[in-house]
Amino acid sequence: MPSLKGGVDISTIGIVGAGVMGKDLAITCAAHGNDVLLHDHDPDVLEAADGEIRTLVRSYRIMSKGDSRWCTEIVSGRIRTTGYLAGVAGVDWVIESIAEDVAAKERVHRELREVCGDGPAIAVNTSCVSITRIAALAARPGAVIGMHFMNPAPLTECVELVRGHLTSDETTRRAEDFVGALGKRPVVVHDSPGFVSNRLSHLFMNEAAFLVQEGVAEPAQIDEIFTFGYGHKMGPLATADLIGLDTVVDSLQVLYDDMQDPKFRCCPLLKKMVDAGRVGRKSGQGFYSYGASP
Repeated sequence: MPSLKGGVDISTIGIVGAGVMGKDLAITCAAHGNDVLLHDHDPDVLEAADGEIRTLVRSYRIMSKGDSRWCTEIVSGRIRTTGYLAGVAGVDWVIESIAEDVAAKERVHRELREVCGDGPAIAVNTSCVSITRIAALAARPGAVIGMHFMNPAPLTECVELVRGHLTSDETTRRAEDFVGALGKRPVVVHDSPGFVSNRLSHLFMNEAAFLVQEGVAEPAQIDEIFTFGYGHKMGPLATADLIGLDTVVDSLQVLYDDMQDPKFRCCPLLKKMVDAGRVGRKSGQGFYSYGASP
């Protein structure tokens, strides 16, 4: 098995879920020398993935000022797609990256237990779902770890690694090495609803949506206070649009269910926008306009 820099023996990564984050993870892994097997159960999603990946790689090359790793042909050439979950059975790491839906994640991990057995280590790319709960479904609970990549994954340096109650020291060490070989900085935290990142960030996004709903300020004004006042790269509402308002709503529901704390009650405006199909950048319209709205 070939080694990446730092002596990390990784050659093939299986990614489950070819949505926005799944494609970004495939690009990130491929750009750093890995072969990638990208799975999704939706044939239409897989059919569109190749062209979308090529477009994304070109945009990341521009944003990275021509970094040679972002070569469209090389990166896309390392990524294969499959509609069969069993295809990921022989990989070195599985990264599950489907929607923030607890029931859906549990269903996928039961299937992974059947097709992967006690094979690869499993990383759960989630911003709020309990790693301990997911690991309980695995053949090897100690080989399951949370690997929360920030959006956009190819360009964001930090990765929140989340140790479940049974995650082993060896799995944690391997995850740190793997993330480091992707040019990222791992930060290890313990399992808790929302971990650190989303427990804080979703309060910002949710409260910002309440401010819009109440007519206190426009989205741009709220975000300007964060970017110009606090020095953040993006404001909470632009961040919500980037993540996807549907994902934000799902994550807030998980936080509310797990914590039973009213501070995580989802803003009705967010739910209304999701119902209207205005979920942010991926739909062309959210708190801001990115093209044709649905």
